Amino acid sequence: MKKFIEEFKSFAMKGNMIDLAVGVVIGSAFTAIVNSIVDDLIMPILSILTGSLDFSNLFLALNGEKYATLSAVPDGVAVFAYGKFITAVINFLIIALVLFVIIKQLNKLKKEEPAPEPTERECPYCMSKISKKATKCAFCGSLVEAEITE
Repeated sequence: MKKFIEEFKSFAMKGNMIDLAVGVVIGSAFTAIVNSIVDDLIMPILSILTGSLDFSNLFLALNGEKYATLSAVPDGVAVFAYGKFITAVINFLIIALVLFVIIKQLNKLKKEEPAPEPTERECPYCMSKISKKATKCAFCGSLVEAEITE
């Protein structure tokens, strides 16, 4: 039993597991933000553009009856709630857009880091590392052309 606990502790404390746990927590918080953006900001604007249409109340009761809102449907009646699906698709598109922008910016940051200019080169005779400005190899004594830098 002690070995099992040690193995589990080793597994649970690996860097990847901790990263995954942090990712899930951040993802949950991010989901709440996106849901708020969709429900509180985007849907009201879409509702104005579509003539006060409330996406959350777009549904079909499969018993053939008409109900004013989704909450007015009696328990046990099957509904085809396509308005909730539209909201979920909008949530997905917003998340995908935000992730795209974040990843694009991260990739941009990676590309902007210029590699440091090398200060050394190889001697063409003994292949030792010498200064780019050297005119004579310190290792073999050969005369080498100084590299011209602009």
